Amino acid sequence: MKYELPVLPYETGALEPVIGKQTIELHYGKHLQTYITNLNNLIAGTKFEDADLVTIVKESDGPLFNNAGQTLNHNIYFLSFSPNGGGEPSGKLAEAIKSEFGDFENFKKEFNAAAVSLFGSGWAWLAKDASGKLSIVKEPNGGNPVTKGLTPLLGFDVWEHAYYLDYQNRRADHVSALWDIIDWKAVESRY
Repeated sequence: MKYELPVLPYETGALEPVIGKQTIELHYGKHLQTYITNLNNLIAGTKFEDADLVTIVKESDGPLFNNAGQTLNHNIYFLSFSPNGGGEPSGKLAEAIKSEFGDFENFKKEFNAAAVSLFGSGWAWLAKDASGKLSIVKEPNGGNPVTKGLTPLLGFDVWEHAYYLDYQNRRADHVSALWDIIDWKAVESRY
């Protein structure tokens, strides 16, 4: 199986001012493309050559895990945004958030705290277990909740390349702004 850059459902400048055009061009067009290229090179001739991305992330390690993990992470990340996003989820996901976190505002507060407090580079995730129970998971580097048997629903990238051009060292400002572009229909489809 050959992996390819996912098609964005928006133009590269459509998420401004939350995420600038140059950031999308570099983060999506260069960083993610590099992970995908590396992944394709690393799986050639291995048992993972025809495996799906989740299987590769669950069963690999080292450079293969890093590139597969970052490919999976970034695919979820970039496909969770819309220039018409924001607001709150609805339906079963909204009910699960209310059940687990009390209300949406408290969930956002806890999620932001997880994203901002992650030391170094990594990801903050909203994930669900097999029964649909939600949790907030912090993963260093290219980690993904699938390695813990969870399904990732929403991930915030807190590597500096995700926000430095737009926010410099203000990670908290970046994290707070992302809520304005979340495509809840895309996130809900993973639930």
